[in-house]
Amino acid sequence: MDKQLVENVVTQVLDEMRARPIPLGISNRHIHLSPEDFERLFPGQTVTIKKALLQPGYFAAEQTVTLVGPKGQLKNVRLLGPLRGASQVEISRTDARTLGIAAPLRMSGNLAGTPGIRLVSPYAEIDLPNGVIVAQRHIHMSPLDALVLRVSHGDNVCVAIEGTGRRVIFDDVAIRVAPGLLLEMHIDTDEANACGADEPGARARLVPRA
Repeated sequence: MDKQLVENVVTQVLDEMRARPIPLGISNRHIHLSPEDFERLFPGQTVTIKKALLQPGYFAAEQTVTLVGPKGQLKNVRLLGPLRGASQVEISRTDARTLGIAAPLRMSGNLAGTPGIRLVSPYAEIDLPNGVIVAQRHIHMSPLDALVLRVSHGDNVCVAIEGTGRRVIFDDVAIRVAPGLLLEMHIDTDEANACGADEPGARARLVPRA
């Protein structure tokens, strides 16, 4: 086969792969718990899977808690599994105002200097000394996806949300690359409402910075 023809075909395939939409995942408020905090809140229980999430091995659990802040509370906040090394609460800016907590914008796991909160289950309550964040919008992907899209772990990119009549471009979207991850962009409910991400036809695409 002609070498130039092969190169043209490969280029066309890669261009088509780069142009494909990125699946959108809307993250409602949720918590992650360490094994120790889970046992304190749900003594004698095991984490019960309610629904599998797109990322392999991750799930929404049956267990929920109430978040209690200085100004208000949010009930039925779901636990996401599996359990982690440190407990973490992810909320939106709107949720932060409801609770009266100055939650910083952070990547998951970056908890130094974050505010705490009270967690209340049907069986107990605990005060987390820190761990409340507004999660930075990000895209999960495999190393192959990163190679095709020409990005690297830790990059920040621009993404257009299209197809809803309210086209929005999000800057500073973090790239998170790891083996086994599936391509998916995560935004919170405030961001999803701004661009109509839950509407039929909503799609995300990488776009160049202006």
